[in-house]
Amino acid sequence: MKKFIVAVSLLSFVVVALPTSGWCYGQPSVNLGFTSFVDGGPPAGPGFYFQQYLQYYTADEFVDGPPTAEIDVWVSLTQLLYQSDQELLLGGKWGMNVMLPIASFDLNDASGLSANSGIGDLLIGPYLQWDPIMGANGPVFMHRIELQMIFPTGSYDENVAINPSSNHFSFNPYWAATVFLTPRWTVSWRLHYLWNDENDDTGFQPGQAVHANFTTAYEVIPNHLRLGINGYWFKQTTDNEVNGNAIDGREKVLAIGPGLVWHFNQKQHLFINAFKESSAEFRTEGERVTLRYVHHF
Repeated sequence: MKKFIVAVSLLSFVVVALPTSGWCYGQPSVNLGFTSFVDGGPPAGPGFYFQQYLQYYTADEFVDGPPTAEIDVWVSLTQLLYQSDQELLLGGKWGMNVMLPIASFDLNDASGLSANSGIGDLLIGPYLQWDPIMGANGPVFMHRIELQMIFPTGSYDENVAINPSSNHFSFNPYWAATVFLTPRWTVSWRLHYLWNDENDDTGFQPGQAVHANFTTAYEVIPNHLRLGINGYWFKQTTDNEVNGNAIDGREKVLAIGPGLVWHFNQKQHLFINAFKESSAEFRTEGERVTLRYVHHF
């Protein structure tokens, strides 16, 4: 490969492709660690939601990549969401999710890799949200299906190793759910499938993948504070391709750490989540912290 191929993941992890080698960190931006506790439904029912995320990611190891590279990433992610009260299909109520990230990179690499900060790719996701299934002591299960699409609208330069945009379309649907094991103890997950189109500028097409966020939390202060454990997992299932030719470099990573959510009231919520990555292959391995503020109008 004569040119650097795609580069960054804004919503999840940093990726970089190296020329003239089998190393290829090429997956687009996906949600690893941005969402966590009680993920199966909106906290205040129908209406408009504003959510603001701030995430810091740092890594001093590019597994299967450049041994001298270190990177720090700051991501600001703004989300607007509308949850209707109108049933559309099989009892599910329709909604719409729009997200736009901005990323800043500090890259220290002796081999000369460079980074391009700026606005990332636009994410749009129509979804269906089902009302909670109720038990004798409150909700026992709630879930949602969203058809997320990532459009290549962000800043991109094919001659730069790390970019805010992947420069190709991706389809990233998910199923999110929360189980109330008791009225105060919850388990939540968000399971994604990822399909990537080809980058027309480089001929590079990342392989397909599956990934998930998973959490469990306990409400230690009723109606206010939940403490728990959060994690994420990513596994690429097919090879990357350049101009239709398969190349090595299937990415994998696992992360876990502590987290909390403070419910100021039903309309305002603050999430804080920390993660330590391990078992990485063909990608960076580091740590991240995510802050997320939710407001219901």
